[in-house]
Amino acid sequence: MTTSSGFVHSQASHCESGVMSAILRHHGLPLSEAMVFGLASTLAFAYLPFVKLSGLPLVSYRMPPGAIIRGLQKPLRFSMRRETFRSPEKGAARLDELLDAGRLAGLQVSVFWLPFMPPDFRFHFNAHNLLAYGRDRKSGDYLLSDPVLENPVRCPAADLAKARFAKGALAPKGLIYYPGTPPREPDWRRVLPGAIKKTVRIMIHAPLPFIGVVGIERVARAFERLPGAADPQASKRYIGHLIRMQEEIGTGGAGFRFMYAAFLEEAAPLAACPALADLAAELVGIGDGWREFALATALMIRDRDPLDPRRLAALLREQAAREKTFFAALGKAVRVRRRFRGADRAAQPEQ
Repeated sequence: MTTSSGFVHSQASHCESGVMSAILRHHGLPLSEAMVFGLASTLAFAYLPFVKLSGLPLVSYRMPPGAIIRGLQKPLRFSMRRETFRSPEKGAARLDELLDAGRLAGLQVSVFWLPFMPPDFRFHFNAHNLLAYGRDRKSGDYLLSDPVLENPVRCPAADLAKARFAKGALAPKGLIYYPGTPPREPDWRRVLPGAIKKTVRIMIHAPLPFIGVVGIERVARAFERLPGAADPQASKRYIGHLIRMQEEIGTGGAGFRFMYAAFLEEAAPLAACPALADLAAELVGIGDGWREFALATALMIRDRDPLDPRRLAALLREQAAREKTFFAALGKAVRVRRRFRGADRAAQPEQ
């Protein structure tokens, strides 16, 4: 049996942030999942009607898959190597080579082909992330650390090959990623304001009409156009799709807001900006609003409440207004702190 020396599995809320937190911790830089998520400026909202999943528009509450992997390299001053393959055989050979050298390997896979996943979670989603930390040469099983599971798991080689080379939207193409150079602790007072400002730009200053707060408003308009009681099945399918994207894929809308709130709490002392901790509490309330929206939709889909897409649209508009106010205040807090820093430096006597 071949394993990466000293690797310790840790459960996380979300796959990509959990994998990157584990990789950084294994390489000597213990960052929490929340810090990884926030430092990579991952929080977002996107409504992409031109990208279809099962015939319905893609709705995302975070930046695209791979954004965390890419977004951490500059602030932590390290490189991540990414490799894709044309055949399962080449992909397996390269994975075995890395594992035999004692390396960790992040993998992008399809959830559907993972036999250790509960049946209710096995659907065709190709952007799940996990870690390979070893293999059993005798049985051929791979030793995997899936951050959304409580314990490490084993996976037969044939099943992992299917998961790594699944077809369709966001096809992983056997993707492997691993550090090329070790990460380094950053200058927190420099990188944290920059990461926060990027998230603020995404949420309230994006030039595209389907990103950030304006994307939430577009979904509200789409709900208002649903036929409602005239075609309840079509309306429920559309509404249910949105809630599945929010609550079942990754940590969803509310979960990502809670994670970003935890990031702001951690960032407040590191960035010497106490206002971030106060704003974190406000974001938790916004996350609760997303959970209330999910509950309202679930009750309608299950016929416990009358189907009323316009009521759901009103809830979405309320969430959009709250997020617009919140991110404007977050951007102001960071700008004020940076002005104070500049004034402090200007007041220091020359040496």
